[in-house]
Amino acid sequence: MSEVTRILSAIEEGDPHAAEQLLPLVYEELRKLAARRLAQEKPGQTLDATALVHEAYLRLVGPHVEREFANRGHFFAAAAEAMRRILVDQARRKQSGKRGGDRRRLELDAAAQLMEPDNQAADDLLALDEALKEFERVEPGKARLVQLRYFAGLSIEDAAHTLGISAATAKRQWIFARSWLYGQLHRR
Repeated sequence: MSEVTRILSAIEEGDPHAAEQLLPLVYEELRKLAARRLAQEKPGQTLDATALVHEAYLRLVGPHVEREFANRGHFFAAAAEAMRRILVDQARRKQSGKRGGDRRRLELDAAAQLMEPDNQAADDLLALDEALKEFERVEPGKARLVQLRYFAGLSIEDAAHTLGISAATAKRQWIFARSWLYGQLHRR
């Protein structure tokens, strides 16, 4: 049993100090996952990797969270899902009229030039989230693979290990999932 799995078990048993021990063990890995995910976003993102990790961590092991993790892989899969939800929530907030979602952002030094609306990244993320929700209803296992690959930035091999499938199966499922999602996104 790994140290992370042992601490996750202690958290489940109600040890109040276990969550404090977990963060130093997983922080760097979570930060790398968050940085990879944010690297795919357009510039001007208000969240940085550190803020994304802290928000995801609080959603996973915060004081009022009742959650059980079977092992280290399950924890990182849940972290990927938490990061996805945070980014989707942020995209929705960006688009809301109350927060100026209908306005275009102009860079100060390029104010004379009209730029592409910053909402395009938010639109893309929301469209992907909707397509992924539909895919989860049809193919839940393959949807988890997409979450691990796209939102957590795991390699095929790491995602396969987390899901308990072979790398060859994960590759086939990844090809299928990408094709399915591509079709859904281009129909919209």
